[in-house]
This record gives sequence, structure tokens and C-alpha cells, in this order.
Amino acid sequence: MAAIAIDHYNLRADREMMAVLRDFYCEFVGLRPGPRAALQSFGYWLYAGDHAVLHLSETRSGEIRQTVNTGTFDHVAFQCHDLAGMCAKLDRADIPYRLSVIPASSGFAEQRQVFFQDPAGNGIELNFR
Repeated sequence: MAAIAIDHYNLRADREMMAVLRDFYCEFVGLRPGPRAALQSFGYWLYAGDHAVLHLSETRSGEIRQTVNTGTFDHVAFQCHDLAGMCAKLDRADIPYRLSVIPASSGFAEQRQVFFQDPAGNGIELNFR
């Protein structure tokens, strides 16, 4: 059985950081809060369109999360629109970012990518085709 798509990813933090991350992903990535199952622990589901893509969940009592990258995860990527508007928003908020242009190649359109980090240090890539 093979995977057919990424369903969502999860970030775990205390309630204070979850609220910071929720607000950040809504403002700077364009996600929006949406419904989540009632039996889950405290947290948020953030949606891109009608699809839940980011699950913010609360750390358990006594749980300590690594805040230094010890694995190979680098970033999560989103398809986006309005590159100029996004760069202006990041500039106004003094959020450092890197802009990259990927030229068109066989089967791929030219793409512009914006790389930056969320307040917890997780990498984000925004793709503009």
C-alpha cells in the first residue's frame, strides 16, 4: 500500500506557544482555524482551503520537546499566490526570508520560493508558480 498524499503535519508545544504559532500561521501563511475532533487534547487544526494541514497539539504534563533540530526535518512547503504581497507582509513584520527562483524545466513551470522560520524555529517554504 502506497501513500497518495500528505495529510497533515503536527507541531507540539505548550498552550502559550501554540497560540503564537496559530496566529503566525494564520497571518503569514494564510491558514485558518477550523474544526477538530472533540475527544482530542487541547489544540488547533489549521486549514488550507477545506483541508486540515497543520495540527497544533499541547505537550503532555512533564513532556519536554526538543527545540534544537536533531533530525533531518528542514521545512514544510505550501503552494501560494501573491508573491509581492507576501514579501511586503514579511518585510513590514521584519521577518527575515530568502527568495529563490527555480527556472522552468521539463515538466515544471518557473517557481519562486520564499523561505523563513516560524516563531518556534520550524522552516517554512512558500511556493509561487
